Amino acid sequence: MRPRRRRGVLGVAAVAVLALLAGCSSTSDTGNESAGVESSTGTAQDGAAGQPTPLIHVHGIARHPRTDDLLVATHHGLFHRVDGELVRKGPAIDLMGFTIGDDGTLYASGHPAPGTDLPQPVGLITSQDRGRTWQVASLGGRSDFHALTAGPNGVIGFDGTLRHTSDKKTWDTRDIPSPPRVLAASPTSGTLLATTSAGLLMSQDDGVTWTSLAPPETAVLAAWADEETIVISSAEGRLATSSDAGQTWTLHPRSIGPAEALWAGRTSDGQLEIIASVEGRVISTTDAGATTQTLGQ
Repeated sequence: MRPRRRRGVLGVAAVAVLALLAGCSSTSDTGNESAGVESSTGTAQDGAAGQPTPLIHVHGIARHPRTDDLLVATHHGLFHRVDGELVRKGPAIDLMGFTIGDDGTLYASGHPAPGTDLPQPVGLITSQDRGRTWQVASLGGRSDFHALTAGPNGVIGFDGTLRHTSDKKTWDTRDIPSPPRVLAASPTSGTLLATTSAGLLMSQDDGVTWTSLAPPETAVLAAWADEETIVISSAEGRLATSSDAGQTWTLHPRSIGPAEALWAGRTSDGQLEIIASVEGRVISTTDAGATTQTLGQ
């Protein structure tokens, strides 16, 4: 039996942010914004076990903090690992943004497939049943978050503007020096990481102010494994880790390849597990890329 893992923190990946935003609608207004909970619900039949898994445009990977299940958010919806196979669960939604709260709530954004009872774009949607059904929390028909994270202080996302909400309904805007490809919140303090063209940024006040970190290679993706441990993947496909919240770094020499999505967490015996989507495969490593195990493809 696989040992239960303590919570890891998802770093949500997408292809180049500026190109993505050019092809997708988003909100354009600024300032404090309130949107009530909407009633639309997305439902669909689960995929059959063994059906071909289209690992196209993987936007997020995580282990569920309550069940340890592997979840993979893609262009074609959310996939779970069942008996060694990746099987779609719930409706076909292009999950551009995806993250999981510490209580097990799934948060996402993106575009529904035709026939799915969700607005276009979906805004901020949530699921309490591990992705079988989704409910619109706010900004339905208005917002498409390509970077999204949830922490103890609320949800923060980027849809062309950086936005923060503590109640999933009312949003405040924030400034950031450069559009983020990835946002990741630490599990206890909610300290934010953002990978941008201006470098790896950190915020300790929910995105109000930002400082720069200096990993050994340019960070494309980033994730918190715990309150002190950061993992980044670089354009060269190498992993770098920090055990002191970004003050010092270790660069690991073996490349895992260009990653689309990244997650990090701790096993029950304290090992650092890193999961990534690389060239059509979902891989796991507990030695920072020296060896890898394929979890799905």
